[in-house]
Amino acid sequence: MMTIDRRSIGAWLAATVFAATFAGVPARAADPIRIGEINSYSGIPAFTEPYRKGWQLAVEEINAAGGVLGRPLDVISRDDAGRPADAITAANELVSREKVDLLTGTFFSNIGLAVSDFARQKKILFVAAEPLTDAMIWEQGSRYTFRLRPSNWVQAAILAEEAAKLPAKRWATIAPNYEYGQSAVKVFKQILSEKRPDIEWVSEQWPPQGKIDAGAVAQATLATRPDAILNVTFGPDLVKLVREGNTRGLFRDRQVVSFITGEPEYLDPLKDETPEGWIVTGYPWQSVDTPEHDKFLAAYQARFNDYPRLGSVVGYATIRTIAAIIERAGSLDTEKLIEAGRGVEVETPFGLITFRPADHQSTLGAFVGRTTVKDGRGVMVDFTYRSGADYLPDEATAAKLRRPD
Repeated sequence: MMTIDRRSIGAWLAATVFAATFAGVPARAADPIRIGEINSYSGIPAFTEPYRKGWQLAVEEINAAGGVLGRPLDVISRDDAGRPADAITAANELVSREKVDLLTGTFFSNIGLAVSDFARQKKILFVAAEPLTDAMIWEQGSRYTFRLRPSNWVQAAILAEEAAKLPAKRWATIAPNYEYGQSAVKVFKQILSEKRPDIEWVSEQWPPQGKIDAGAVAQATLATRPDAILNVTFGPDLVKLVREGNTRGLFRDRQVVSFITGEPEYLDPLKDETPEGWIVTGYPWQSVDTPEHDKFLAAYQARFNDYPRLGSVVGYATIRTIAAIIERAGSLDTEKLIEAGRGVEVETPFGLITFRPADHQSTLGAFVGRTTVKDGRGVMVDFTYRSGADYLPDEATAAKLRRPD
C-alpha cells in the first residue's frame, strides 16, 4: 500500500494552487470589458428603443469577430427615466458596484451634462451618445467626455445656411425651455443674424419640454406675424404643435426651419399630417445610398426585422466608437483611453468620422432637406449630407471655448 507523508502532501497542494493560479490568468484576460450605459428609455422611447437596438447590433458584431483586445464587450444598461438625479444614481451604481470600465449614453442635454460632470469627478471616460448642447464640449467640456452626435452648433449652422437663402425677415422661435432648446435657439440666431443682418426676431416661445400648450403657443406666435419660424420641439410636443398650427393657419404661407424633425422617430408619428416643405435635419433611411449605409441597413433589418431610426445609427456608432478607442489605447486605463480618443477614426453608417483632439467632438454630420408626404408617411426629400467637419469652428477657436481641464 502506498503511503504519502505530510511533506509530500504539502508539496502537492502548493503545486495544485500554483497550477490553478497560473491556469486562471488566461480566464481573467478574457473577462468582458464592462460598459456602463445610461439612457432615457422610459422618458423618450421613440428614440432610445431604436438606439438600444443599434448598440446591441454593434456589440453582437464585435463579439462575434473576437471582441476588443481579445475580450468581449458587456453593456450594463440603466434607465434614467429622463431625470438627471436618476442618471447620477445610475452612474454611481455602475461605477462603484458594477465596476464598469467606462460610461456611455444619455439623451437629454441636461442629463448628459450631469453625467459628464460625474465622469470628471470620478475620473472615468464618458462617451456621450446623443446630447446636443454645445456646453457638453465647450463651456462645460471635460477631458473625460467625448461626444458623438453633431452638436447644436453644427445643426444650427447647416439650417442657418439654408435659412439665409429665404426672403423672410421677421422670424419667430419655438423651443423647449431647457438646455437643448435654449442652446439651439441661441446659436441659430447668432449664425443667421451674422449671415443676414436684416433679420428681425419678433417672438420667442418657450414651452416646457413634454408639456406644451400647443394652442396657446401657436396663437401667441401667430399674433407676431412672422415671415418664418424656427422650431426646436420634438416628440409628442411636435405632433401637438403641428396639429394646432395647422388648425390655426400658423404655417400657411410661412417658411419653417426645424431641428431634427426629419428623423423617423419624429416624422413617423405625424404620418399624413407631416407639413409640406419644412427645412429640416434628419435621417432619410429609405434613400441613403452608400456602401457603409447599405451594409448597416441590411444587418439591422436582418437582426430586428425593422427599419432603422436615427437612434439606431447613434447607438451603433457609439459602441463602434468605444471599441475603436479601446483598440487604439490597447488598455482600459482611463488616461490611455483619453489619449487614444483624441483623433481616433471610426467607421459609421454615415462614413468615416474623427474625434477632434481640441474639443473631443466627432465630425459626424447630418442630412438636411425638406419634408413631404409619400404613401401616407412623412419623408425627407431633396436632401444632402453635410459633414460636421465643414461646420464646426476650427480647433484653435474651439479650444478657447473650453474651460481648462
